[in-house]
Amino acid sequence: MEIGGRPILWHVIGIYVAQGFERFLLATGYLGEAIEEFVAAEAWPGGVVVDCVDTGLDTPTGGRVARLANRLGDGTFCVTYADGVADVDLDALLSFHRGHGSLATMTVVQPDLQWGVAELGGEGRVAGFVEKPRSEHWINGGFFCFEPGVLDQLGPDSVLEREPLAALAAAGELRAHRHEGFWDCMDTYKDAVVLNDLWAEGDPPWTVGSGETAAR
Repeated sequence: MEIGGRPILWHVIGIYVAQGFERFLLATGYLGEAIEEFVAAEAWPGGVVVDCVDTGLDTPTGGRVARLANRLGDGTFCVTYADGVADVDLDALLSFHRGHGSLATMTVVQPDLQWGVAELGGEGRVAGFVEKPRSEHWINGGFFCFEPGVLDQLGPDSVLEREPLAALAAAGELRAHRHEGFWDCMDTYKDAVVLNDLWAEGDPPWTVGSGETAAR
């Protein structure tokens, strides 16, 4: 999937590169060869290393992270799904993560609802409408910080969002970092249209610092 003629993966990497990240592991599966070709052809900035690791065609999210274990070292590492963009402050995320001492931090966001909302008064009277308000609930925004101990919760068939995160939460080892800025995830055709329109306007909100050119 592309935004402005570039794979969304390019945009996600650019968010991290613009904030000083240099080492990337792409857990590939479907269309892995195409991703490897994209990585090899791209002129990444000096010091940036992007490696592709084939983690299997049908491997679930947690299983893909588990298969990277021998490449992650013994320090804090970040994980993202690479299908969403945000103006997330990664320094603030890391500072929050290192400050609370738990194994895992999950960025949470309040997405804009896809529908207008009816405001109801007494006896079912419609008092008015709010056009596509922001949800009052927090959801998983897909930008994580993990300590190596998280890998103990992951197996080859783990779905990250289910048992592993639930187990970390039950043990008091999962904290939420609230992100109140821009966030959007390319789940639908409508999302693709919105993100491409934002890019076409010339100042996409997920471009942080020099992010637009960081991965050129």
